[in-house]
Amino acid sequence: MQPRPGSSPHSMEPPMTKPNMAGQPPSRHPEESSGVAGWIDRRLPVISGFRAEYIDFRMPKNLNGLWNFGAILTVVLLLMLATGTFLAMHFIPTAAEAFLSVEAIDRQLPGGWMLRSMHMVGANLFLAALYIHLFRGLYYGSYKAPREILWISGLVLMVLVMATAFAGYVLPWGQMSFWGADVISKAVGAVPVIGNTLEHILAGSDQLGDIFLHRFFVIHFILAFLVVAVVGVHVVAVHVAGSNNPLGIDPKTPKDTVPFHPYFTSKDLVGLVLFALVFALLMFFWPGLLTEPDNYAPADPMHTPADIEPEWYFLPFYGMLQSVPSKFGGLLAAAGSLLILFALPWLDRSPVRSMRFRPLCRVGLLGLVVAFVLLALVGKHHAQGSWMALGRVSLLYYFGYFLVLLPLAPRLEKTRPLPASISAAQGDA
Repeated sequence: MQPRPGSSPHSMEPPMTKPNMAGQPPSRHPEESSGVAGWIDRRLPVISGFRAEYIDFRMPKNLNGLWNFGAILTVVLLLMLATGTFLAMHFIPTAAEAFLSVEAIDRQLPGGWMLRSMHMVGANLFLAALYIHLFRGLYYGSYKAPREILWISGLVLMVLVMATAFAGYVLPWGQMSFWGADVISKAVGAVPVIGNTLEHILAGSDQLGDIFLHRFFVIHFILAFLVVAVVGVHVVAVHVAGSNNPLGIDPKTPKDTVPFHPYFTSKDLVGLVLFALVFALLMFFWPGLLTEPDNYAPADPMHTPADIEPEWYFLPFYGMLQSVPSKFGGLLAAAGSLLILFALPWLDRSPVRSMRFRPLCRVGLLGLVVAFVLLALVGKHHAQGSWMALGRVSLLYYFGYFLVLLPLAPRLEKTRPLPASISAAQGDA
């Protein structure tokens, strides 16, 4: 059996012993645990499996702080599930009572304001951490072989999280919630031939009301647990393919790796503490940064807000919607901006993973980040005046990076030489 990528030969399990004459299963370790834990582990090896995958698991020793966001996302997801479950117990998914039930949670339920604030801040920071996690994968080439399944599962996770976040944004049924839902339903209705049918399926009736809100409540709840399932697949993919690292080269000797515990558990703990400080500051001192004042007023179909805009994490896609003249074209651009990421392992054929050694693509990726931020500003300014032209240029650059620059880069750029090993790069060889 060959060792997994990212592991050392010393981390492989010892060979199994032969079964005894009584036909009982063989022991996997020379020193077996005793007591109840040992009895369970011999029949269902969860303890030894956890130790192998989360304590003794070998990781590249040069991982930087950007690798902390995997643990941060996991912890915030658990927090979101816990707070969301309690909020769902008190939420009433009807057009007449949704807003009032949210107000009752904030004002009458003991600790309700804290639960809702944790859920709201958690959603914002979860998307922020997810975008940073995605950027890390783009910069260090974590989408390249043998990690294609890891990359694709991560993108599926991101799409599910975005759908879950939008469904949750609708539920309070304030002014921005209602009109945001109206914008999306009309965008779906712009799809040729089947648009009206899709819009009716989404709304459930001729207008946004009880059926629509109830469906989105169920969708929000189901998707949250589906996200957990995809996270499980993503974590398994990490442990099968091994973790990438800033150099983008595979570990070659035991010197290139260290056990996950205590090296990365302690590092993740430091990252979680810093993240918790940011979380607390936003929750207790600057909650207004993450909320829309109009959403504290109940939904009024007869009164359109002066500025309809989604949450900040959807603004780049809202900018794409508005930068294209037709509604359907804008919808294609927004959807295509996500779908093109799934093809990235096959669009980028360079044998070098990390942008540290790819000067041309490193500059191109910086331009991609700038274009993404500009599209968010375009969405915030509703693509008016010069913002429209800027949005179209940014949109062209976004797709040009993936469809033109990355496929042509292996022919155009001169990559820097790769180090012989992780240890050699750190002077520990």
